[in-house]
Amino acid sequence: MSISPPPLQKVALEFKSTSLTVPVLLLASTDLTHIQHQLQEKVAQAPEFFKHSPLLIDLKKLNDQELDIEVPALVALIRELEFLPIGIRGGTEKQNYAALALNLPVHSMHGTNAPINNNPTTKTLAVPEVHNEQLPEQSVENKLITQPVRSGQRVYAKGDLIVTATVSAGAEIMAEGNIHVYGTLRGRALAGVLGDTESRIFCSDLQAELISIAGIYQLSDDLDAEIAHKPVQVSLENQTLIIKDI
Repeated sequence: MSISPPPLQKVALEFKSTSLTVPVLLLASTDLTHIQHQLQEKVAQAPEFFKHSPLLIDLKKLNDQELDIEVPALVALIRELEFLPIGIRGGTEKQNYAALALNLPVHSMHGTNAPINNNPTTKTLAVPEVHNEQLPEQSVENKLITQPVRSGQRVYAKGDLIVTATVSAGAEIMAEGNIHVYGTLRGRALAGVLGDTESRIFCSDLQAELISIAGIYQLSDDLDAEIAHKPVQVSLENQTLIIKDI
């Protein structure tokens, strides 16, 4: 009697390595009321940008100053403001355990996190460090937009994004490379969204709600009034946005 082999099944899933731009909340105070008020002010400046935004909590600066903060209370506060915390980094052993108890990952800072000592009764899955391999170069897909980008619209380019018209308030334009806006930029512009720190933003009339390069951003209230309504270029140097006249 012969036994037929089981039918071949299609692959249901696969794991891929990728780069994502996620805002990092770098704390310098343990006062939860103070933290709440400042987060509310940031959300009020760009509510659609921050609503349901993922957030990585960085505790290193606090711990460097030996300032302790209760992770469960902090996470509850962040969730109340409709952020989505995706983990912590720079935490102490106690803080790391508290994060794991909340099903939040503990992200490595190349050895700056306190190690977590395994309880003998707890089984852990050791995940080896993943090293990014050199991938074949992919074709760059630049995108040209000749119509106004209206409020509520989102435009994404895998290369450079060129807009020859106006970007309205409430609109969002994103590019893996550079962004060029030949009309007025009133909405949100995010260049280098996959982490390219060499990307730049060029526009002929800066009135943006938000500008960002490789995850480093500034809101409209943080922009110098002297550069408003002028042709400018925005670059990133030492984790700081530099805005210059063209």
